[in-house]
Amino acid sequence: MRILIATDAWKPQVNGVVRSLEFVARALREFGAETEFLTPQGFATIPLPTYGEIRLALASRRAVEKRIEEAAADHIHIATEGPIGFAVRRYCLRAKRPFTTSYHTRFPEYIAARTKIPEAFTYALLRRFHNAGCGVMVSTASIANDLSNRGFQRLMHWSRGVDHRQFTPAKAAALDLPRPVFLYAGRLAPEKNVGAFLELNLPGSKVVVGDGPSRRALQAAYPDAHFLGTKTGDALAVQYASADVFVFPSRTDTFGMVLIEALACGLPVAALPVPGPLDIIGTSGAGVLDFDLRAACLAALDIPRELARAHALTYTWANSARQFLDNILKAKPDQFVPAGC
Repeated sequence: MRILIATDAWKPQVNGVVRSLEFVARALREFGAETEFLTPQGFATIPLPTYGEIRLALASRRAVEKRIEEAAADHIHIATEGPIGFAVRRYCLRAKRPFTTSYHTRFPEYIAARTKIPEAFTYALLRRFHNAGCGVMVSTASIANDLSNRGFQRLMHWSRGVDHRQFTPAKAAALDLPRPVFLYAGRLAPEKNVGAFLELNLPGSKVVVGDGPSRRALQAAYPDAHFLGTKTGDALAVQYASADVFVFPSRTDTFGMVLIEALACGLPVAALPVPGPLDIIGTSGAGVLDFDLRAACLAALDIPRELARAHALTYTWANSARQFLDNILKAKPDQFVPAGC
């Protein structure tokens, strides 16, 4: 089977969407499925306001149609709700081509945090976008329940995995910092709620890995924290494995791949009891969930690193790819009425 995945999120962006798509494409080969990507690469682009590193494609209808037809795919999957995603959706509806979508990002909350656009308006737009397909893949039960209550239809479970060979406790290195070390890794943006972590009164050291539009303001407000910039691959694994607690203050993530990467490195998690952490940590004992984030951070210090690692081993890219492929095979194009262009 040949699968075309249309995505507005792509390299050189460093985020969970890009990593998920790359890893699942690799794992799909083991099931005999070949994947091609339709991305902003090859098109003129403009920067997304407030996210200069994210480029939005200026793709003409003909150019998109040409790329789709050249791919000669058996199935089309639309991963994002940007210019590429909308262009491919329009093509599929005009050509009566079945397609699936996936819901990675809680854009209504993100947009509401930056503008006066109400969440209800953006959710209505996204509902129309996704309900036109044969199914929308979501990473957790909590997000599926929330979207179902908002009128999203044909929801399918698609979890994520982690590379256990790359993210391992064996990558631990000595840090020249006072212990314990509390680590955050991810984008530095308003919706990530990083300030809620940095303002905590905690012993030891706070380390921040990542970059984004909020970095300058956060560094100025919290000069005692250690900002290391963006790290990926082995360099990121070293930070996870060398810290004492991974702190995840976000209230808006749909999954949080950094959670299972940290766990794979034997790093216990402290997070809020919200979708994402509730689904991944749950009652596993691999982390502490509490709206009192300071209490969660201190309690997580007592969690055995072996327990964190064991829980991460339940997440594999092979399982993720199998779910993704099963969702495509189960999609029934004759059981839905397209929402229109």
